Amino acid sequence: MQDLESTGTSLYIGIDISKSYLDVHIEPTGERFGLANSKPGLRQLVRRLIKNRPKLIVFEATGKHHRQLHRALSEVGLPCAVINPRQARHFAQALGQLAKTDAIDARILALYARHLAPQVNAPASQTIEELKELVSARRAAVGERTALSNRIGETANRQLLQLLRARYKQINREIAKIEQWIKILIKADEGLTRRYQIIVSMPGMGPVNAMTCLAEMSELGCCNDKQIAALAGVAPMARESGSWAGRRHIKGGRRTVRDSLYMAALAAAR
Repeated sequence: MQDLESTGTSLYIGIDISKSYLDVHIEPTGERFGLANSKPGLRQLVRRLIKNRPKLIVFEATGKHHRQLHRALSEVGLPCAVINPRQARHFAQALGQLAKTDAIDARILALYARHLAPQVNAPASQTIEELKELVSARRAAVGERTALSNRIGETANRQLLQLLRARYKQINREIAKIEQWIKILIKADEGLTRRYQIIVSMPGMGPVNAMTCLAEMSELGCCNDKQIAALAGVAPMARESGSWAGRRHIKGGRRTVRDSLYMAALAAAR
């Protein structure tokens, strides 16, 4: 990597993340290199980037694979912005870039950093990451339980019914265990406990709604009401042009939070 810091040239870096590999592209030099997505690879990447102090590093949200990268770079003071993959794809299409490879994606992310300058964001705390994982696991288990319940209702074979009912009971035990772990995690954190108590004090908002909101919307308490509504996807978006004003509709946001709030609203309305 060229030492451009002394010349006043700002570096913008895009990193495409896969399970086992990191593709890195640097603007405006056009330099590209790849590293293993592993602890040794991350250490090598940090050493390589910290020498030149890039103005901004951009990569997409990819679950646990981006979280470890985000934490490693932020711990040494490197500015990182995590963006929605849909934003990067729309940006690529706006540039006329229809092909998609790891190398192309890394370049698009570097250009995104250079021209759009998304806001730097800090990695979530370890507690929030654990909470997200547990809430996601619970949601998957509940979905499996619902599917099993439907199968039980449609099955006539006695042996198969016995097998399905045993699995149904096992999933119920797993869900109860996950919920217990979630409660322990929330209780161990004073800030989460306080927010949990505020959420469940609202009409219609139960423990499951509170767990979902805490895990999927860690910005609660740090944003105003309009920002939170937009993040949840319940804010009507303007549709205006000149003297014409169309009907406003909700758009985007976090579906899991929105679904949870919808169920809470139904319960409160009843």
